[in-house]
Amino acid sequence: MTLLDIRLLTVQEYHRMAEIGILDEDERVELLAGQIVKMAAKGTAHGAAIARTKILLDNRLGEQIFVRLQDPVRLNNYSEPEPDISVVIPDPLYYEDHHPTPSEIYLIIEVADTTLRTDCGIKATIYAQSGIADYWVLDVNNRQLHVFRDPSQDGYQSRVILGDDASISPLQFPDFSFMVRDMLRPLVSI
Repeated sequence: MTLLDIRLLTVQEYHRMAEIGILDEDERVELLAGQIVKMAAKGTAHGAAIARTKILLDNRLGEQIFVRLQDPVRLNNYSEPEPDISVVIPDPLYYEDHHPTPSEIYLIIEVADTTLRTDCGIKATIYAQSGIADYWVLDVNNRQLHVFRDPSQDGYQSRVILGDDASISPLQFPDFSFMVRDMLRPLVSI
């Protein structure tokens, strides 16, 4: 079988496609490894987990961070994903003049209800190759947090799966910890 020689799109070409209307402004897509990829529909559990996590991060870390929700980050010339949560260095212009780049990103969090395989697979590889030191995937269905650290060109060298009773600290903020369950729907006692 012969492999196809695929031409990858650059971030600039991707933006140009949106500017001239090839991509509709409401179309839910992102650029991953030079390819335009459709994003999954947002479920209610997904949205609630994002909101809980944002409030948790804002309340605990305050002005030390800026939390962006489902906004692009520019990893390199071929990848501009829109992670569910990106925890970035505060910027006086709120990133009006550019999307955050790896040197400005403390933590990326993807929330998975239907996207666990993609978030732990291709996205983890892309984030690792871009040098994102701390990448988490919150699995709302299984109440687990997949923690990826030690990035390399071959992927993350460390991957740990934590249950909802575990505590976690972002790499850049080791004095700030919280329980995985704080990002998830509360369990109802019967």
